[in-house]
Amino acid sequence: MGVGLGVITGSALKLAGPAVQRGDLTLPGWLTPTITPAKQEQPDPAAAVITSTSSTDTLGHFETKQELSALSKRWEVLAAQDPDLQVSAFMLALDDGRYAQLNPDTALPAASAIKTPILLVALEEIDAGRLSWNEPLTLSKTVVGGGAGWMASKPLGTRFPTHEVATEMIRISDNTATNLLIERVGGQEDLNARFTSLGLSATKVNNWLPDLKGTNTTSARDLARAIALVDTGEALSIRGRDLFREVMGTSVTNRLLPGGLLKGLGGSQGKPDDSLMIKGYRVFNKTGDIGIAYADAGLIELPDGRRAVAAFVVKGPFNDPRSTELIRNMAAAMAPMLKPKPAPPRQR
Repeated sequence: MGVGLGVITGSALKLAGPAVQRGDLTLPGWLTPTITPAKQEQPDPAAAVITSTSSTDTLGHFETKQELSALSKRWEVLAAQDPDLQVSAFMLALDDGRYAQLNPDTALPAASAIKTPILLVALEEIDAGRLSWNEPLTLSKTVVGGGAGWMASKPLGTRFPTHEVATEMIRISDNTATNLLIERVGGQEDLNARFTSLGLSATKVNNWLPDLKGTNTTSARDLARAIALVDTGEALSIRGRDLFREVMGTSVTNRLLPGGLLKGLGGSQGKPDDSLMIKGYRVFNKTGDIGIAYADAGLIELPDGRRAVAAFVVKGPFNDPRSTELIRNMAAAMAPMLKPKPAPPRQR
């Protein structure tokens, strides 16, 4: 009986609701609902701190603040030992703006190091929805390039997904893969305009790869900037940044910047990537080598979570071992400036 009366009463109130709202019907006091004001939720101070800080505020910026004069001078001394070599070098700690430089804006042959800013532009196209990560790119006679890579050996008309093209461009420095991306993002002229818009003033693509004459150019600052723009969130979405890191992490050549950094840190001198990881470091790098010029640029993650970007370009006689050795020695000289801060005492 109680359940039945409850159902009848509820149905009557539901039917009478519109009339009550219009004022055509007045309910007795014992049926008038009492509305309790909603409790105002007090903001959580900790949450306020989190929401008041942009997600990119702690990622640093590509901004020079304090020159590490001792390192800049050390690079100058190293370069002076081989005056016939042309050098461009730059390092920036993203978290605090400490930097070192040696002819950082001198335009030199980019070799395959130019593939890093090309990857950046391709991922910008993906972010903008003008290119898909799995879009097939078709091999044509125009884009077939000699030298490094295997894609040139495939029949004309072969189609490769963009993710494979971008990865092989960095992983084994496939020149045909690079040319496929250059063509897909609009060609050399459009690509150069994009480099300019990114602030890469010395970076120019003037020829299809492998460009053994060194007509494609870049500078150490440009290479470092291209990597820093991604890691600081100034370019690419979070997903784009993740793809950039994943692809850069596949590079198999690690004897220049990673090898030099490991040399400067001392200790085990096994495979650079593995030995650096044991020490708490990781380097996402891409090299370049056309005989007359060598380059390497990368993002360096420190054991305490801080990050730095560094880039080196050296032009000299064909296949001269002094060029690669100079890059390793400059990277080794940089190592003491990139040691982690001591861990703070544990909070109890």
